[in-house]
Amino acid sequence: MFGLMMDYPLTLDRIVERANRLFPHKRVRTRQLDGSLHDYTYADLYRRSRKLASALARLGIESGDRIGTFAWNHYQHLEMYFGIPGAGAVCHPLNVRLFPGQLAYIVNHAEDRLVFVDASVLPLYEKVAREAGGVEHHVLVNAPEDIQTDLPNVRHYEELIDEGDEEFEWRCTDEAMAMGLCYTSGTTGDPKGALYSHRSMFLHTLGENQAMGLGLTETDIVLPVVPQFHAMAWGLPYACPLAGADMVMPGPDLSPAVLAELIETQQVTVAAGVPSIWNGVYHDLKSTPRDISCVRALVVGGSAMPRSLIAGYERDLGVNVLHAWGMTELSPLGSVSKLQRHHLALTEDEQLDVKARQGTPLGGVELRIVDDEGVPLPWDGTTMGELQARGPWVIRSYFKREPTPEHFTEDGWFRTGDVAVMTPDGYMTITDRTKDLVKSGGEWISTVALENALMAHDQILEAAVIAVPDEKWSERPLAVVVPTPECNVTGDGLREFLASRFAKFEIPDRFVLVDELPKTSVGKFDKKLLRSAYANGTL
Repeated sequence: MFGLMMDYPLTLDRIVERANRLFPHKRVRTRQLDGSLHDYTYADLYRRSRKLASALARLGIESGDRIGTFAWNHYQHLEMYFGIPGAGAVCHPLNVRLFPGQLAYIVNHAEDRLVFVDASVLPLYEKVAREAGGVEHHVLVNAPEDIQTDLPNVRHYEELIDEGDEEFEWRCTDEAMAMGLCYTSGTTGDPKGALYSHRSMFLHTLGENQAMGLGLTETDIVLPVVPQFHAMAWGLPYACPLAGADMVMPGPDLSPAVLAELIETQQVTVAAGVPSIWNGVYHDLKSTPRDISCVRALVVGGSAMPRSLIAGYERDLGVNVLHAWGMTELSPLGSVSKLQRHHLALTEDEQLDVKARQGTPLGGVELRIVDDEGVPLPWDGTTMGELQARGPWVIRSYFKREPTPEHFTEDGWFRTGDVAVMTPDGYMTITDRTKDLVKSGGEWISTVALENALMAHDQILEAAVIAVPDEKWSERPLAVVVPTPECNVTGDGLREFLASRFAKFEIPDRFVLVDELPKTSVGKFDKKLLRSAYANGTL
């Protein structure tokens, strides 16, 4: 027997239709290059997104065509997030921080027919275009009329919008239609594409807005610092309109002082970004105090936020930190760490330990840890295993690739590549990436745990730990650290600092002091570059 319920397609036009109907007055504010704010409403977003969908259809864009976006976080990019899927096409955000060769590979692999290009990054995209010959149309955003470019078939964004019809009928008629395509950063091998459906992103939006998720409401003012080219800005461009939350789009300038000013002046209640961003903002706020008591949730993802930085925000600034975990392959949100009632009896330090975990899976995501043979392991808070996931917004294969045992299990789980432990009450802690663990003399050493401990030192700004070859032990950990300007620490001093927290064999043999650490396009430490630089085990 089957239920007698309506067949209601979960398509993204329903989100922007809802925003227009219930929250037409709510605001989207964008910081422009000159520092001024562009200000408009969800009613404007709805109208212009519909015109954009119409204009794309008139241009010959068909269902399933991939449309690239090479842009920062602003209101026009938000319009693309609805207008492109609304035309039946696939929104494909391109990472402006990748090298031209990487971008050309991604554009060619996706077979983008049209690319929207921010004028501020036009010179970079022109290098990409020389190797990406399949793009038929280019639309320039925020560009002066007299701008010079050698790109073929160039249109201006506002000119294109003006050609659209406000009464256009959305083309997203089936929830199984593809709506978005995001590529992994390609730290190991070529980038791989995660192809999202309307249904998966709609369900992801509902999951993100759960009370145990981000729990956005109409009273929130949200600052997505995470770029829209990072896994669809963690789904915030859809979660905010659904909830009726105001949005503050930061534009291209993500410097700490600018972000701190935006938070204070716009009374931001929820801000989302990677740890390196919040590390910079924290130090800026310490040197130039501002009132950011408006923030109810500082959302952190992309990599683990050091416990010491969480404590700094909580104790020094009175800001609640919300640790989250996800992956491009999970659309991307998988878990959020929120205190539950039974945590209220814990000490402040014990509560910080909970906040430093990656949290409990959202309703709709299942997680498990397994051993090398794929056997599920206990959730006892100590046993480490490979983290696997499944759910309605988890991919079942990569774009244009057949599923392989490297990424998917026979019983239908996605292999994340993370190593984790799970507590009995369902809180996950990522201990490492499988490729980043150090195996020394048969014992596993967590680089994440060492990095977090080093960054708790008051004279260390950042730290990355990698494995280097060792004749006796096979591998040993090496720490590369960025000291503060007044730092006078030595390798012996850092070993002594770690001695009370780690076994002797876990402590790095060598410490390298550098001015800065290389980072990937998504703000993580680029351990591939570090391993290449120190592969011979010498300083």
